[in-house]
Amino acid sequence: MTETKKKDNPGRLLRMLPERLKRYMFEYLDTRVIFMTDLVLSCLSSVLVLFLVTVFANSKSYYQGHFTLWWLLGALAATIISLLLLQNYKIVIRHSQLRDLASIFRISALKVIIMLAVLAILATVNRTVLLALLFDFLLTSFLLVALRIAMILVYDIYKRQLKAQHHLQRVLVYGTTEKSVAIVSRLKDSPHYQVVGFVVPHSLPTQYTVAETPVYGYNSEAKLKALFDRFTLDCILFATESDAKLEKDALVRFCSENGVKILLAPTIDEVVGGRIMKNKVRAIKIEDLLGREEIRLNIDEIRAECEGKTILVTGAAGSIGSELCRQLAGFGVKKLLLFDNAETPMHNIRLELEGRFPELDFVPVIGDVRQVPRLDYVFRKWHPQIVFHAAAYKHVPLMEENPCEAVLVNVHGSRNVADKCIEYGVEKMVMISTDKAVNPTNIMGCTKRLAEIYVQSLGLALETGKVQGKTKFVTTRFGNVLGSNGSVIPRFREQIEKGGPVTVTDPRITRFFMTIPEACRLVLEAATLSKGNQIFVFDMGESVKIDDLARKMIALAGLKVGKDIDIEYTGLRPGEKLYEEVLSSAENTEPTSHDRIRIARVRQYDYSEAQHIVDRLETLSRAVEIPEMVKLMKKSVPEFKSQNSRFSIYDTPEQNS
Repeated sequence: MTETKKKDNPGRLLRMLPERLKRYMFEYLDTRVIFMTDLVLSCLSSVLVLFLVTVFANSKSYYQGHFTLWWLLGALAATIISLLLLQNYKIVIRHSQLRDLASIFRISALKVIIMLAVLAILATVNRTVLLALLFDFLLTSFLLVALRIAMILVYDIYKRQLKAQHHLQRVLVYGTTEKSVAIVSRLKDSPHYQVVGFVVPHSLPTQYTVAETPVYGYNSEAKLKALFDRFTLDCILFATESDAKLEKDALVRFCSENGVKILLAPTIDEVVGGRIMKNKVRAIKIEDLLGREEIRLNIDEIRAECEGKTILVTGAAGSIGSELCRQLAGFGVKKLLLFDNAETPMHNIRLELEGRFPELDFVPVIGDVRQVPRLDYVFRKWHPQIVFHAAAYKHVPLMEENPCEAVLVNVHGSRNVADKCIEYGVEKMVMISTDKAVNPTNIMGCTKRLAEIYVQSLGLALETGKVQGKTKFVTTRFGNVLGSNGSVIPRFREQIEKGGPVTVTDPRITRFFMTIPEACRLVLEAATLSKGNQIFVFDMGESVKIDDLARKMIALAGLKVGKDIDIEYTGLRPGEKLYEEVLSSAENTEPTSHDRIRIARVRQYDYSEAQHIVDRLETLSRAVEIPEMVKLMKKSVPEFKSQNSRFSIYDTPEQNS
């Protein structure tokens, strides 16, 4: 008990300090205070040396007369000059390193050299004086170094006391890469985390340290559990997303099942003042584990395509459109036109672009692709050279219930944009499509396929001279994007936060996923690859079972299925598939120079036929003639077979006549 009290004495002393004094000591220690402290200690050492020389030399001559005056004045002047020249007082003492202490010896050396010059000119120099100067050098160095060591020790005691009060989280950092080591260095002064070591996914023949931090290995779940129990760990910290992805089926799964937090370190631009802020070291998200390695991009070609040009993005406030705007902002565009009918999301993306890209010349325009005069105004006023058409209705069940609006936006709206591109001589139009356009089973997917048909047939008409113009049309297809507005991951996250249940339509349902930035990078890359009038499809990787996705998200939240939160199966929604189409198989695509982008083989339509279909669909949708409109859609896209939908009755020849 007595021993514990003794160990706690420094902490108790610190607690007894007035709060204002503690703040002054540990947050606002002025460089002028350090300067004056160094000056006082240096002059004090000279006084002590003079006194000792007088005593041991058994002579008062060094303590009396002009010599004392020149010695003390020389010490004062020499110290001031040395401190001002070498500016050691500006170094933050609590973060001092060995090389910083070396500057103290340079200060002491410069001081005695100046004193020697003063005494040689104005007083006398002999063997005793030289020994005194040597002793002055040693004593000055000692006092200045001792001051810094004492301050570091006091700061460390204060820091330990602070950590104890804040209940530090004990952390193992994954891997011993350069970034992992850098993260450990930054966390040394963290008031929130205590690093107990590195962890690597293999056994170690001998114990060793990296950056004065022990490294621990594991090659089985039993060893991993023993390691966690030994240190009573609170969390594992991954330095990069790629590390977390490598361990998603091993270490990440183990942590999720055992209630250990999984954290992801910030990128370098999230580190403030060399310190990792608590709100920047974040819990790992399911998006971090599902995404893949960053794709290879030809930055120079994309920049050459976009730099110095006026670019229009429709649907600019949506998930894909807004990310396209963010990425285009970094490619030196002359002017960026943002076109969307959603007021609040447009306001939000405007504020973001103003903050992140203050030099960007951009224009937010509230408008609707269904309104031809509003579109014409934008094209007539700013004459965009490249158009990215991302405006669309995308939610399958909602469009199944509102098919006329799906046709007006996705088909008629796309036609309006494409026609304006021809009319105003746009160089290239890039249309964002979807995997649901492949063998569609719902209204939304069919409308996107019809938009593809119109745009591609218009491009063919341009190539054959049936239509005059210079626009190149590019279509890009990809699957679900992680975290897009209204998608499954934000929905699951919201349900988990509310305590459940988490609703999954069917335990067998699978989907392909891609991150929003990844999808937009591939869109930009496809735009540079295209020679015109092509439909590009993206490699979506491996499909993900939605039931497994829900269970992983629950585990990452530190909860257990059936105990803390339930999963409910609600059945497939109208128009929903169990399995999405594989976009980039060799059977239905052709390769490009990019390993993640292929060209789809699709049936070609005559432009006059496509015009007639779109004209008729617009008339029927405006008149809300739903049965006739759906019948025409199924005739125009024969592969459109409704699934789990009221429109399935029109799949039979007799009903669709």
